[in-house]
Order: sequence, then C-alpha cells, then structure tokens
Amino acid sequence: MSDKPHLNLIFTGHVDHGKSTSVGRLLYETGALSENELRKLKEEAVKVGKATFEFAFAMDKLKEERERGVTIDIAHRDFTTNKFYFTIIDAPGHKDFVKNMITGASQADAAVLVCSAKEGIQAQTIEHAFLLKVLGVSQFIIGVNKMDAVNYDRQAFEKTKMELSAKLKPMGYPVDKINFIPYSAYQGDNVAKKSDKMAWYTGPTLLEALDLLVEPKKPTDKPLRLPIQEVFTITGQGTVPVGRVESGILKPNMAVIIMPANKTGEVKTIEMHHQQLTQAIPGDNVGFALKGVDKKDITRGNVLGDPKSPPTVAEEFTAQIVVLNHPTAIGKNYAPVFHIHTAQLACSITELVERKDPKTGQTAQKNPEFIKTGDVAIIKVKPTKPVVVEKYGDFPALGRFAIRDMGQTVAAGIVLEVVPKKDLK
Repeated sequence: MSDKPHLNLIFTGHVDHGKSTSVGRLLYETGALSENELRKLKEEAVKVGKATFEFAFAMDKLKEERERGVTIDIAHRDFTTNKFYFTIIDAPGHKDFVKNMITGASQADAAVLVCSAKEGIQAQTIEHAFLLKVLGVSQFIIGVNKMDAVNYDRQAFEKTKMELSAKLKPMGYPVDKINFIPYSAYQGDNVAKKSDKMAWYTGPTLLEALDLLVEPKKPTDKPLRLPIQEVFTITGQGTVPVGRVESGILKPNMAVIIMPANKTGEVKTIEMHHQQLTQAIPGDNVGFALKGVDKKDITRGNVLGDPKSPPTVAEEFTAQIVVLNHPTAIGKNYAPVFHIHTAQLACSITELVERKDPKTGQTAQKNPEFIKTGDVAIIKVKPTKPVVVEKYGDFPALGRFAIRDMGQTVAAGIVLEVVPKKDLK
C-alpha cells in the first residue's frame, strides 16, 4: 500500500474498443508493468496469433481469455500516479459478462468509459454508461481510443465526442465537466505523454486526467454505521464483533446501538491488525470488544450505530434495480435473497413501479407485469425479517444490494427511499 489516497477505478466500454490495452498501457507507463513482463507478453501474444494484444494480456490473465482475446473475469491491478494509488477494476465488455461488471461498478470511485474513434458508439458503450450511473459511480473520464486508426483526425474525435455527449446528457452525465481524451492505447499517444500527432488537442493526457479526479470524502461527519461481518467470543474480552466502519467514527468508551436487535452497549477497546486504536474511521476493518451486549443479540448482518441516530430498520423500501441475468422474468411477490451490506435475507418484491429505458434512463412503462434480463426498474420491497436498510444517498454502503437466486446474481440496485419500522421489539 502507498500513503497516497486510494481510488478504485473501473474501465468499461464495448468489447474490442481497447479497454484492456488501455489498462496495460497505463500499467506500463506508470512502471507497474516492467519492460521484461511486456516482452514476455509480446512473445506470448504472437504465439497465440494475437499480435498487438500484449498490453491487453497484462490484465487478461486467464488462459482461455488470451486464446479468445476477450476479458471475462474481473482482474485487479494496482498502480500509482503523482497523486493517487489506484486499484484498477477491469470490467468485461461482453454482454454475458455484464454481471461481473456490476460487481466492479459497485466498488468503483471513478470510471473510464472507453469508446473507439474507429468503431464509434455501440449499444454496450451506452449500456455500461447507464449502469455506472444507476450503480452510483459519480466521477467519469471518457477515453476516445484508437486515434491511430483514424490518422489522429480531429474530426473523427469531435464526431465521437458529440454523439456520446448527446447520449450521456439525458442520463444525467455532466458532459460539460467531463474530460474527453483522444488517445491511442496501443501507440501510447496521449496516455502518459502529450502527442505531437494531436497538436490540436490541448486538454490533459489520460494520466493527467486521472490525477484530476477527487478522493472520495470519508464520511466521518455522518452518524456511525458499522455492518457486522462476524462475532467472536474471546476470553477476557467477551463479545468481539468484527466489521468495517462505513461512516462516522468509532471510539473506545462510546455508547452504541445494535440494530435491528435494538440493544445498546459500550465499546471497550478497538483493534486493527493487532494494534489498539484510539479511533476507527470509514474504511477501517476492525474488531472491538463490546460491554453490555449478549453474544446472542448480535450476528452477522446487524449494524452498529449511534444511539442518537440509530441505523434504520426497514418496514419496506423503494429501489432502482438492473436485472442482470434472470432465466425467466421477475414478477410481483417474487422473494429472492437480497444481499445488503453484510446481511442476507429473503425479501419480497411487492410492486413493480416502473421500467426504465436503459438507453436513455427515461420511463418506458408504468407498473409492468414483469421485468426481465437487461431491464432497469423501480421496485418496492418488503424484507421478510427485520434488517437495516439506508437510502443510498445517505449511506451508500448500506443502500446498495445484490439479488441472488438459483446460485447466481440476478439483479443489483440502490435504495431510493426507506419506510422505517415503527415497533422494534
């Protein structure tokens, strides 16, 4: 780890528009991929008949991917710039890989949407852009790749930029504030160094644009929210839950409340990596000894909070979801398993409020009978047992969820409104 601020960055866009090559080039330019590694990848690329794929191979570790030349799984690689320490989440571009992309998008602080100047906008370019917005990513860079394939022509860049802006604006993208960068991932133009072949472009290079991103603010000013991952009983310490602080500050001797159990207690000590802490802030994964709380009253999926502003236990909630992969269709009264922060429980979909058009984000149909793979919808949900659910806008980590059924993720979404439970037994 570096002492620079950390950002999770996702690369998305249509298959074959050069996402993996862009990532490989960035790793190479920042020294995260050595000359030696690149040479080996080059030899391997030629061997499997994929000359020019050497940069892409830096991310596509799986042998099957190398032979097919497509990105399937989500790969993680780190690199540092002058300002940040980045973890790249490389998202697949193929249609059947959208579900992996969702997993990635829900962890991303910023996104680079790659669109080829040669091929232009594709359905997937727009779909990915919309998914990123639905899943709460708020910072974007648009990379117009393959400028070498259009002879570094300014007109080709302007055309792609104009067409993309027209599609992104209705979705709520602040297109006037987003950097559109013409570059060639394969040749390296405008990735780390300004290109003399595009003297007409005066904006930042891809690397410079990354340093213009802003570090997400740690929500230390918000009330405490700490979803519990597991609970241990440790001799001499009693009940010791473990979890990640998502908002607020956890301190020793602090009074806390556990929801949905509605039990209060006191934090005795806090530990991270076997070190005692005087406080824990958002992002810290900690263990802490609790006084006054019985082990049977606290389990995985509970949320620790501030008694003055306790975590919200939901009677029902309204959410926006993307159906990723459902073999048939989702209708009313469907009750799959929802994974919300560390909680897993069956919830019933009580109402399908509307279906949205993923190409524009506009309402396509009010109260549809059912929704299917690829649909974006607003739904009402009733948990089958008490659980903490917060609005995504207030506490993002407690307002995002995945819906699983038949051993797969069938949908993902964010919480728009919560109706709190009145009587907490």
